[in-house]
Amino acid sequence: MLNTTVGTRRLLMVDPCDHCHQLLPNLSNIGWDVESCTLDAAVSRVCDVGLLRLHSTHLDRPEHIKNLIQRSGTEWIAILSPDLLSRKGTSDLIGEWFFDFHTLPFDVERVQVMLGRAVGMARLRGRKSLLADAHGNEILGESRPARELRKLLAKLAPTDAPVLIRGESGTGKEMVARALHVQSRRAEKPFVAINCGTIAENLIQSELFGHEKGAFTGAHQRKVGRIEAADGGTLFLDEIGDLPQELQVNLLRFLQEQLIERVGSSLPIKVDVRILAATHVDLEEAVRHGSFREDLYYRLNVLQVMTAPLRERSSDLVLLANHFARLYSHEMGKRPRRFSEGAQVAMTQHSWPGNVRELANRVRRGLVLAEGRQIEAADLGLDNLDEAYLPLGTLEHYKTEAECQALRDALARHSSNMSVAARMLGISRPTFYRLLHKHQLR
Repeated sequence: MLNTTVGTRRLLMVDPCDHCHQLLPNLSNIGWDVESCTLDAAVSRVCDVGLLRLHSTHLDRPEHIKNLIQRSGTEWIAILSPDLLSRKGTSDLIGEWFFDFHTLPFDVERVQVMLGRAVGMARLRGRKSLLADAHGNEILGESRPARELRKLLAKLAPTDAPVLIRGESGTGKEMVARALHVQSRRAEKPFVAINCGTIAENLIQSELFGHEKGAFTGAHQRKVGRIEAADGGTLFLDEIGDLPQELQVNLLRFLQEQLIERVGSSLPIKVDVRILAATHVDLEEAVRHGSFREDLYYRLNVLQVMTAPLRERSSDLVLLANHFARLYSHEMGKRPRRFSEGAQVAMTQHSWPGNVRELANRVRRGLVLAEGRQIEAADLGLDNLDEAYLPLGTLEHYKTEAECQALRDALARHSSNMSVAARMLGISRPTFYRLLHKHQLR
């Protein structure tokens, strides 16, 4: 519903009153294209900002307003009479769902300023939403690691060669696997994932290869395994380092011959799948210790992808946090909340040992605990964290770290305006970009 065409400012007045129509000449003179409609018709209309004349009848069925705002993807301003503002439930509805409100009679100049702020926020949100859509809601971010990862996946996706995805826990290895599948010629076929570390050792043979009826106690019917279920598509083996050695032999044989046998059967079945594997452990070390087969390692490690930890993607923090806020707000049936300046700074100062998974969990917690219109650092559990012990370094090391942290703070507060971020640090815009490049933050 959000229109993002540069230079166009569309205002939709919902259930307008006489006072609302009196605004038209002033708004038209400063470039607004204004339309009006009823609440029931508003969902199908396109606008940059919405102006809703709030009546007492709306408070009797607030679910209609919540549905409109949730589906529109833009900012809304409530217009109401002073007496309605004191009615029970009004302040909660406005605080949770509206960008701002104005009580009648109109202060024209104030309304114009309010609309300008709202359209700016709506378009900022719109750009981030379009960014997420363009990347399939998978690999989000504009930091150098995120851009390089997307570029690499675009190269690897069209091939059928196995890919080994490596990285710390919580860095999105399964998202990388799904992105490879979505961009491949197998996109219309199944994507099947299995975590080799969460299935009991006595069951994983059956899970991977399937079994025939009566193959063992409890096998009351034939079961198709994960490999066979992925025929024509992609099989993602997460935590491949936890695969028992007996299964490593069977998997190696399948990779060589593209044939499987269900447990309890000697009939070979031809299966065409692309194998993607992921691990957070050092497979080379596992090979040296004899816990992982060297020949299987080389079969899986034809192509390799490394996922960057979140501490190396600090400029993506606010974008990712807003993405999760929108996602979980929709899940909870709430209006997405913004993050306060203090929360944004706290996020940039946290080391994120749990990476993107930790960020997602903290945002979900923040949405539940937040009492105001913004999510605060305390809501994220980041207000009183003990600082990790850091060994002493050289003076040059501390200067470099301070410079990098200053850039991160500036990006967190002014990610949408590099000129303002540069001014905040007292440097020129070219110098700001040079330092971003130096510290690999852009």
